[in-house]
Amino acid sequence: MGKRKSRAKAPPKKRIEKLDTVFTCPFCSHDSSVICEIEKKEMIGILTCTICSENFSTTITTLTEPIDIYSEWIDECERVNNLEYEDEGEVLKRGRTVYVDESDVRTNSY
Repeated sequence: MGKRKSRAKAPPKKRIEKLDTVFTCPFCSHDSSVICEIEKKEMIGILTCTICSENFSTTITTLTEPIDIYSEWIDECERVNNLEYEDEGEVLKRGRTVYVDESDVRTNSY
């Protein structure tokens, strides 16, 4: 007589890693000080720093996660900083900005 066939074991379920919901503030650089609130009824995501009280809000979709809102905040900060540097003076190849003023000419290096 033959042996009965055994069932194959089901593969173990993969553990899904959760994404962060608290972040580092780009202004005061404190770790775990930025808290994310997602208001799905109003479709708004709000980030607030508990230390320096800086905040950022943006429109969201149903698939938006807190990390997406934080990434938008960082991108917006970089965009604003780049606009300020372009307005203040001519950007040189070495990463230096020359500030041109009628009474004062100076060089600021990073």
